Amino acid sequence: MNISTSNRSGRFQMLAGGLLLLACGMSTGCQIDVAGQTLPSPYHLSDDVQYYAPGPEFKLANEAAALSEARAQEMSEPQAAQKP
Repeated sequence: MNISTSNRSGRFQMLAGGLLLLACGMSTGCQIDVAGQTLPSPYHLSDDVQYYAPGPEFKLANEAAALSEARAQEMSEPQAAQKP
């Protein structure tokens, strides 16, 4: 085996490895941080918006209102003072 052939083979392997590494890097996308948001891929601009409107802070408002109404109905009215 000639030294120049061995040298070419080594260069070819290094070039092929570098191109393979570059191709892997280009095909996977990257994760970046922009304004406090972690953007998972280069396609974040074409993704749909995932927005959930804020709901009521107290989730059991209807149940609490029904319970307080039931308690108010259970309470007896104050008795009138009896006359002797």
